[in-house]
Parts: sequence; structure tokens; C-alpha cells
Amino acid sequence: MTSVSRRMIPPLGALRALEALDRLGSATAVASELDLSQSAVSRQIRTLEDTLGVPLVRRERRSLELLPAARDYAATVRASLERIAQASLALRLPGRAGSLDLAMLPSFGMRWLVPRLPDFTRRHTDVTVNLATRIRPCDFGTDPFDASIEFGGPEPRAGVARLRLRPERMEPVCAPDLVPNGALAPARLAGLPLLQMETRPQAWRDWFAAHGVTRMARGGTTFDQFTAMREGAQAGLGVALLPDYLVETELATGTLLRASVAPAITLGAYYLVWPDDRPMSPALTQFRDWLTTQAEEEDDPLPR
Repeated sequence: MTSVSRRMIPPLGALRALEALDRLGSATAVASELDLSQSAVSRQIRTLEDTLGVPLVRRERRSLELLPAARDYAATVRASLERIAQASLALRLPGRAGSLDLAMLPSFGMRWLVPRLPDFTRRHTDVTVNLATRIRPCDFGTDPFDASIEFGGPEPRAGVARLRLRPERMEPVCAPDLVPNGALAPARLAGLPLLQMETRPQAWRDWFAAHGVTRMARGGTTFDQFTAMREGAQAGLGVALLPDYLVETELATGTLLRASVAPAITLGAYYLVWPDDRPMSPALTQFRDWLTTQAEEEDDPLPR
């Protein structure tokens, strides 16, 4: 750490006051939580402003209101304080690797990761894995996660390292009534209502392009999770473009049918992702190394 960066680190008490003000919304509540007077809270915020050289709050009578830029800064401070607390807790548990806070995509995490986790916990009894679902990529500067499981393309996004876990093979499926005469050619499929995924707005366009279809297709109901889209397809709302691992049972029982004669295609893959600007914790290192034994090649099926 350079001398310049050391000078830019504000006092911990001032950072705690800012984080609490953002979370609680009033100097009175901050004073109660931190066991300070309201004037002391105001002085802590003033100290922070003097250190950073920028205003952080709007002062009206005895109230303090964070400015928009200060709210963004407070979110980063909160995530950093949480990481410090986690590291401090790990020091109090000698011989233990500690905990791992992991964000995961809901459908893939529950279908692929969770059934495998008992093997990890048997092998690494000193690691506790805490799971939360997220449908969008993590911002490790503000989100309180050590790593996440995300969908992505060939190139990683900036600021992260990653481990490829499994390709995502997509195929169109629908209720039997929508294709009474059997699966359709891709060009004819474009005439049916096509269910949309909120986080994959270009998925249908890419699927049609891969099969040589360039004309615009009909839109349909939008969903924020694959499992909900699957239910919508079963209800007859339209054709869903879904990962093959999510529709195996439905295809086997006939509640969903393959809507197109075109084969499933790979539009991306799932990855374990972690920030590349900090050392990996022992818990994350053990988890990543274990996941390398679970990662699947292009043609490997999911366990039945």
C-alpha cells in the first residue's frame, strides 16, 4: 500500500457512522446504535468529509441526509466492513477455513450445485457455505459475497477470475397443444409466441441466428427465472427457450415437447466467479479446488 492510499483511508469510526446513517436514515438512530450523541455522529461525518475532501451530507437543522454519491460510497464501505468482520471471526476459529458467502443463479444453483454440496461438506467440515440467489452478476465492490455462480460468454467480465463449470445447452420447448403436428423448423417457430427471459433479452435472437433465421420473431410474456418460465410453457403461454437440464423430466413425461426439429445449442456457460483484486480466502480456495472435480465437459450429461 502506497503512502497516498494510506492517507485516503478514513478513521474506522467515521466509516461506521456513514454506513449506519445510510442504513438507518437518521442521526438519532445512528447515535442510538453506536452509543454516541447526535453531535458526535455529526462530527464523525464531518471528519470523513474533511478526510475525503468532498461533501457527503445535506445538513438541514439537526438532520443529516446523505448525498447520492455518498450512498454509493456507503454501500462499498458496508461490504468492506462485512468482509473485515468475517475475517475477524475466522481468526477466532483457529484451524478452521471459515465461511464462504456464495451467490448463485436460482435455477442452476438449485439443480446443479445444491445436490453436489453434501460431497463438499463431507470433505471440508471446516467450511460453512452460505447461499443466496441472485439473477444478475455480483458487484464484488458492494455486494457481500466472496464468489458467485454466474452465466457468461467466452470472455470474463472485468475485475473477476472464473472457473468454467458447465455449458448451457438451450432448446425450445412448449405445451403439446402449441405443436399439434410435431416439432417445427426454426423459421416456422418464429411465428409462435416466444416467452422471454428478463436477464437474457438476446437469447431468442441468438438462437434463431444460429439456425439461419434473421427475421423478427413474436414476443411473449417475460419471466425473471427459468423455473417460472418452464411453468408458463407448461400452461400454454408460449414457447420457452430453456436449458436442457431443466426440462428432462417434463420431456420424458410429455408435459412439454421439443418445439423445434433443430438441435439444442450452446449460447454460453456457467462459471464460478470471484474478484481478482484480493487474495482468495482458504474457504474459497477449497471450494474452487473442489469444483474443478465437478466441472463438466461439453458432452458430459448431468447426473441422473
